[in-house]
Amino acid sequence: MTVKQKRRASVLNKKCFAYTAVPCLLFVLTGCAKAGEKSANLSVVYGVAVLLALLALVVFCFSPIRKEKWLGVLFTSVLVVNTGYFWLSASQNLSTALMANRLSYLGSVFLPLSVLMVILKVTNAKYPKWLASALISVAALVFVLAASPGYSKLYYSDVKFVRADGVSFLQKEYGPLHSLYFVYLLVYFAAMVTAVIYPIVKKKISVTYHAVILALAVFVNLGVWLIEQFVNVGFEMLSVSYVISEMFLLSLYVLVSETEKLKALAADNQPPVPVAPVSGQVLRPVDEDQIEAFTMGIKVLTPTEKHIFDLYILRKTTKEIMAELNIKENTLKFHNKNIYGKLGVSSRKQLLEIYGRVKNTE
Repeated sequence: MTVKQKRRASVLNKKCFAYTAVPCLLFVLTGCAKAGEKSANLSVVYGVAVLLALLALVVFCFSPIRKEKWLGVLFTSVLVVNTGYFWLSASQNLSTALMANRLSYLGSVFLPLSVLMVILKVTNAKYPKWLASALISVAALVFVLAASPGYSKLYYSDVKFVRADGVSFLQKEYGPLHSLYFVYLLVYFAAMVTAVIYPIVKKKISVTYHAVILALAVFVNLGVWLIEQFVNVGFEMLSVSYVISEMFLLSLYVLVSETEKLKALAADNQPPVPVAPVSGQVLRPVDEDQIEAFTMGIKVLTPTEKHIFDLYILRKTTKEIMAELNIKENTLKFHNKNIYGKLGVSSRKQLLEIYGRVKNTE
């Protein structure tokens, strides 16, 4: 690695620390206590948590990964959950407390959804386009059920407002459909575990620490959930554990970004690629529009895609390309799909034929 690359890596590592420090602080100071078991200082804790969650969201909005919409949903959900708990702890009557409880559930139902979608994105998992819409619809239905107390007895058969030691909470008796929320969480945990284990087994994650971070993000949540089922810890710890996931997943995005930037830097420093003519090559008819689309496509290739393209021109084999870029076959297939789409070709053979035609006409 050159001195320039080392400096670039150092800068990226500092960015990685900066982007993960705020979520880490958010985790330490975020608390989501179970109603009826709060201490008098929880309102202050929730107030601080809300401010830190807001700060984390602002930092995210100005970070390089702000275009990742599901990370945005995750950060927003954490803010909404803790705002709801703060509002509940400061409520003065049953009506206000129920509204605050609904707000906390609004964030809670979208937390596992956003974590799952982030995992699918990081692992480059393929899923139908309708999946996100379907999951959002299910989350909306679960929220309607969780928000029904005060209007029906399906979720809570009875709920009372209690204020003690300056802190408000709801005293609840669970209704017949309350267990559906736990089923909802359990299904998401199963989906998250599958989404992490499958690409590891199939070797679709190119870097080992990516898999480790994903596993930590999921199994911390699963462990906390299991503890809550068997031990009365006095806190609703899932909201806190989701902030841990927020930290892990944000770190993973920064690490992936760092890896791609270093590879791009190495690709940019590559000398111009000579064109090796192929004797006896018979070119298929190619129209001018296809040549123009191909030429324009080369200009919009990412640094990594351009590096792979240049290796194709040098007639490098698949194994040689994977070894040079230190990537797995599935990662190369992912890049191939993008390259072929941008160049308007369907195979490496067609890519080489059109490229030969382009060079012959220059």
